[in-house]
Amino acid sequence: MSKQRKLYSPLPQGMSLIELMVALVIIAIISSVAYPSYQSHMAGARRADAQAVLIEAAAFMERFYTENNRYDQDTGGTAVALPAQLAESPRDTGTKAYDIVVQASTASSFTLRATPKNMQAGDGFLEITNTFAKAWDSNNNGTIGSGEASWAQY
Repeated sequence: MSKQRKLYSPLPQGMSLIELMVALVIIAIISSVAYPSYQSHMAGARRADAQAVLIEAAAFMERFYTENNRYDQDTGGTAVALPAQLAESPRDTGTKAYDIVVQASTASSFTLRATPKNMQAGDGFLEITNTFAKAWDSNNNGTIGSGEASWAQY
């Protein structure tokens, strides 16, 4: 009877438990860094979408003024209201992150506001006026303070 010799295999037959645990720890560390960054990026993208809708709503208000010679009501005395497609952001189908409203209007001025909701709650409101002055309550304290008179990120 001849002896059979085992052939050397350069490939391991499997992973040890230690190797598996090290791989899982590495994945966990990468995930713990990546997920908050992703969340922050998505919040910024939703905010940018709301800013775009506010600019569209401001353009609507300018057209309204051109037709009625005032911002607050039409020639028949009906108060101004934003069209339904400009009342929320994002405009496409999906979970809405902002409500867009005419915060204040007079015959010669207006302020539009985007109030965060759902997954964007706590982000602070955005505003734009008839002079296209922009503000973001970035610290979410309910008022526009010094340093918040723009849409710039802090």
